Order: sequence, then structure tokens, then C-alpha cells
Amino acid sequence: MTEFDDNWITTHTGKKFHYLDPQPDEIDIVDIAHHLSYLCRFTGAVSGFYSVADHSIRVAELLPPELRLAGLLHDAAEAYINDLSRPVKYTHKLQETEARIGAVIAKKFGVDFSDPRIKEADNILIATEARDLMPNMDGWAELPTPLPTKITPSPPFRIVKAAFLYRFRSYSNG
Repeated sequence: MTEFDDNWITTHTGKKFHYLDPQPDEIDIVDIAHHLSYLCRFTGAVSGFYSVADHSIRVAELLPPELRLAGLLHDAAEAYINDLSRPVKYTHKLQETEARIGAVIAKKFGVDFSDPRIKEADNILIATEARDLMPNMDGWAELPTPLPTKITPSPPFRIVKAAFLYRFRSYSNG
């Protein structure tokens, strides 16, 4: 028995996902869409439920066509490890696990998350979400200018999940 034998979770579709040693065949876009649709941003500290899937859709929409799939999937690893706030990720070195899972997702779907425009779009969304959904932004790191449009809490998860899958098929031509 290795240290990885018991380190797995069951996904929505019933797959075993070994988060310390993930394999491409354990990754499923239906799991990603489902899990992210149920997962609330900012560890739930928002004025109404706002999903990671909704956030990811919005990030993708800010990007040029060739980066939209990567933008849509930029937080896909969170489907398997949750949306932990940045301070928690940095404190507990969970970035390494997230990066390992992200690399498998990138390989599986043929995307590259390294383009700085993806992080820019993500940060613009964070600024907009913080303005519109958080009770207090005092002390936050310097954020870019938020979008002019207001973000409201997510529609029901089934709608967001369907929108996520629709965009995945559209962006990946599959």
C-alpha cells in the first residue's frame, strides 16, 4: 500500500479521484461542471450564493476566443479540492496540490493556464465580485478596476451547470 492508496474522493459521476496522484481518466467535465456549480466563492462569505462555475463562465467571457476554454477551466481544480481562499492556500501550501491537479486538467483538455490574461480576467472578476457580493473590502490587496456591470448571486445550480457545459462544448468544439 502506498501513501496514495487512501487519498481519493468519489466524484458526482462515481469516479474515484486520487487528489495526490490524479490521472487524466479521473477527470470528467460533467464532474467539474457539477462540483463547481455547487461550490460557493469566497468560502461562502458572500451576500447570496455565487458559484465558482458562474465565476469561471464570467472569466471566460472576458477573454479572446482562443483563451476562453482555459478561462472557463482556470479554477477546475477546485472541483476536486474546493474553493479555498488565497490566504489558506498559501498558508497550507495547497497551491502545490492545486497546481498538480491543474496540470492534469490542462493536459486532459489541451489548455494552457499560463497566459497572464487569464489571471488578469480572474482578478477583474475578483474585484467585481468583492465590490458586489462581499460585506467589506477593507484591507484587501490592491485590485484592478471592477467591471461596470453589477454581479448578482448565481441562478440555481442546474442553470449554471448547463451554461458551463454549453460553453465547454462551444469553446472546445466538442
